Amino acid sequence: MLICNFCLLLFTIWLNKSFCDSAEFWQLGFQDPATPIMEGIINLHHDLMFFICIISIFVTWILGRTIWLFNSYQNKVASNLTHGILIEIIWTTAPALILLIIAIPSFSLLYAMDEIVSPTITIKTLGHQWYWSYEYSDYNINEFEPINFDSYMIPEEDLESGQLRLLEVDNRMVIPIKTHIRIIVSAADVLHSWAVPSLGIKCDAIPGRLNQASLFIKREGLYYGQCSEICGINHGFMPIVIEAVNLKDYVTWLASKFEN
Repeated sequence: MLICNFCLLLFTIWLNKSFCDSAEFWQLGFQDPATPIMEGIINLHHDLMFFICIISIFVTWILGRTIWLFNSYQNKVASNLTHGILIEIIWTTAPALILLIIAIPSFSLLYAMDEIVSPTITIKTLGHQWYWSYEYSDYNINEFEPINFDSYMIPEEDLESGQLRLLEVDNRMVIPIKTHIRIIVSAADVLHSWAVPSLGIKCDAIPGRLNQASLFIKREGLYYGQCSEICGINHGFMPIVIEAVNLKDYVTWLASKFEN
């Protein structure tokens, strides 16, 4: 019994330490959230599923009861009832109330997704056929040029052990955790879409237009995404990798970029 409790404790600790920040085989649910926005999306989804399950069970029960009780064997004489005022009021007001209950948290989440809190860091990301480029223009000091680099997918033959096929890149976008970050998204040629599921972000990259989104990552890790707009023959080969680190490591990374 003691051994079983110890194994259960180890499994719980392992479960709390491991996160799903990339797609897995036969995955049906969401990736583990790393931002407040993604947590809100998952919570709203679960709340909506509660209403959907209750409504589905109720409608199925009504249909089954109707098929079973109101057939030619059970009712030799057909009913002459054409309508009922009470039941029509109920099935009109009940869905309206349910939609109202759903709308309140939905509007709140939409507002939170569009709100840009005073950003500490602004990063520009530009979609190309078929790779992403990033620019850290906040550090454009007189003697330094802004940090900018391209991010290409690592070919399958160059992958190291443990790296993910079609998801790894040669230059990751590095950002600090627990920091308000603004992402400005655009494209150089055709439509792209900058999407990272575990961060709850999907921002269209449109040539000649600047779109923006906000990030506030709560934990360190690697977060994987892909272009979510069909942009050509190599659409499936322009992944996104975000490396979220603590502030000290981020400053070290910045210093290494300036030295180069």
